Amino acid sequence: MRLTVVSAGLSTPSSTRLLADRLAESTREALAAGGHRASTETVELRELAGDIAHHLVTGFPPPRLGAAIDTVTAADGLIVVTPVFAASYSGLFKSFFDVIDPDALTGTPVLAAATGGTARHSLALEHAVRPLFAYLRAVVVPTAVFAASEDWGSGGDEHTDGLPGRIRRAAAELAALMRTRPPRTEHEPCDAGVDADVDALERQLADLRFD
Repeated sequence: MRLTVVSAGLSTPSSTRLLADRLAESTREALAAGGHRASTETVELRELAGDIAHHLVTGFPPPRLGAAIDTVTAADGLIVVTPVFAASYSGLFKSFFDVIDPDALTGTPVLAAATGGTARHSLALEHAVRPLFAYLRAVVVPTAVFAASEDWGSGGDEHTDGLPGRIRRAAAELAALMRTRPPRTEHEPCDAGVDADVDALERQLADLRFD
């Protein structure tokens, strides 16, 4: 299975990348518990900012951006993490998904996450990030993960509603969808059988139970 992580953090080190890495690790663990292995690739958008701007102006992606787009659209599951700016996703995050074909992520399971200075920004996941991927006809897991500055030092049991628990729950939901989704063949168009595919994923997700 191919798990792709998209991180829109701007600094190094980045809390956005840290959250992305923890979500990916937890997702791999959830997949392994079900007898599946996943390869992971991470797309760092800060390294592609100039290429994204070039593509928006010319309509043609430079090779490095084209490779990143191929990695994202070929994924069996996506983890997308953005910092919150002005109560929404970052411009870099939105610009990257603007240059992806609107049908390329149809039926793809997506875990949405964000970071911000205060928990007051957490609703950006629901009013901005989730609608974006609904428009792209991806299947977004129910649990969105927001990490405020105070979450990183809070610790907490992984079975609580603290950050470790939210990471575990969201990762389990993504792994469940990835296990259920039929693998895409090399020559199969991304929207082939999408209605049946999405229906099957949603039925599987509705049946999930978490402790």
